[in-house]
Amino acid sequence: MPDISQNPFVITPGTVQQGQTRARVFSAGQLVADSAAPLLAWEHPYYPTYFFLPTDLEVELEPAGRGPRSKAFGPSELFDVLVGDRVLPRVAQRYPEAPAEEMRGAYCLTWSAFDTWLAEDEVLHTHPRSPYVRIDALPSSRHVRVVVGGEVVAESHRPIVLTETGLVPRYYLPRVDVRMDLLIPTDTVSHCPYKGAASYWTVVAGDVRLPDVVWGYETPLPESTRLAGLVCFWPEKSADLEIYVDGERIGRP
Repeated sequence: MPDISQNPFVITPGTVQQGQTRARVFSAGQLVADSAAPLLAWEHPYYPTYFFLPTDLEVELEPAGRGPRSKAFGPSELFDVLVGDRVLPRVAQRYPEAPAEEMRGAYCLTWSAFDTWLAEDEVLHTHPRSPYVRIDALPSSRHVRVVVGGEVVAESHRPIVLTETGLVPRYYLPRVDVRMDLLIPTDTVSHCPYKGAASYWTVVAGDVRLPDVVWGYETPLPESTRLAGLVCFWPEKSADLEIYVDGERIGRP
């Protein structure tokens, strides 16, 4: 197996590791899979996929033909999942020629095909969590100023600084320190397994319009509750969005 200790932020695709946390999958209230410690396999460098042994499955599978080839794991086989009298077509996958022998007989399940995923008894969102990612939301007295088109859009001495493994710090600001009259809500939503569902705003200041450069979490997940109701600006998205922290500009595109 590839050595993950050399870079804990970006895991080499193809890495397979024994998990340490119980994982369960449900469909319409019926248990589909239950593993005391599923395999964690990285097809993507930032998060793993759960792989379940046949003995972990509480449902029947029926072969459904060839699946797509993975650069990390090789050719795949697809299976229909039989949940009671329902058939979920082509939502289980196996890689019989995977470089890691222990995953050749294991199955992964399509995340969106199942309504509930649990790590122990906590609901998971978006995808499994990486054991190498840490989230810290820290109160700060740093001076954060946001400028768009020469107009100050936000200014605060009480940000929450969010640090997430492998990513740049983000500065979340109280709305009372933000010109919310210059922010227009959009329909954009993104999801994070560590923070939850984020809503977005467009900034309009003078003749400058910057779509979806501000986001926030109304009801973040437990480890990120300090972010509730705050807003964060995305300076890498536009050169017209200037963010200064203690007088130094950060995050240019």
